[in-house]
Amino acid sequence: MEPSSPFNKSILEGKVALITGGGSGIGLEIATQFGRHGARVAIMGRRRKVLDVATASLTAQSIQVVGFDGDVRKKEDAIHVVECTVAQFGKLDILVNGAAGNFMVPAEHLSQNGFRTVLDIDVVGTFTMCHAALKYLKTNGEGKGPFEGSVILNISATLQYSAAWYQLHVAAAKAAVDSMTRSLALEWGTDYGVRVNGIAPGPIADTLGLSKLDPEGKFQKGLGQKWDIAMAAIYLVSDAGRFLNGTILVVDRGTWFYRPRYISKEAVQKLALSQKKQSTKLGKSRSKL
Repeated sequence: MEPSSPFNKSILEGKVALITGGGSGIGLEIATQFGRHGARVAIMGRRRKVLDVATASLTAQSIQVVGFDGDVRKKEDAIHVVECTVAQFGKLDILVNGAAGNFMVPAEHLSQNGFRTVLDIDVVGTFTMCHAALKYLKTNGEGKGPFEGSVILNISATLQYSAAWYQLHVAAAKAAVDSMTRSLALEWGTDYGVRVNGIAPGPIADTLGLSKLDPEGKFQKGLGQKWDIAMAAIYLVSDAGRFLNGTILVVDRGTWFYRPRYISKEAVQKLALSQKKQSTKLGKSRSKL
């Protein structure tokens, strides 16, 4: 049973939020909770069918929502989705960068293309969306105090704070996202009153990322919920967090301090081999079509 929200249901009243990766997982939960707390939301993703299911679910909850397909790595898609959001709702107050890529592979077998793909989605995609949204976000800070403008929220992880088996590419990408969060917070917070913060979730139950790392559900004890991340997001983008800029909030109950490798190397090797076989089988199936 979902806990009760600690926030007033109108805390985001009048706000417009665009959430990349908003069609599923943590992104969808953030979109849901933003909507339940008064915001109008736009969600962006590459899969139209996923977006359609998500928008139908949100609409059924009386949330004002629109879904846009697009690839965060493409400048033209980023600009198009941002402008469509503003055209739909009249403005943009909050950008949440939640689109991400992940797979398991030993560093010695990681291809340049595989490494680049994850960095393109997580790092280039985050920058591209921020850059496209800035001209609308910064207008909300005109004539206001330094902490009264719009907000960017970047979703990273905790992998980069220690080390994890077969996740070199992901850890590198998330470290870059964290660094970008701080740099943009300095520049855009100072120049335009746009606060830029981040959330670093630990292992979260019922997400695609965890299903890849733990498909058999052997490591489900003590996991966070998507709700936990969404509540942290509301705090950071609302007036409750108005004095926070350049903060990366780690939401994992502190487990990264003492459980940096929550899955053993042997278990990860087994999972990686299984995923490789599934990928090979899928590739053969497609070649026959």
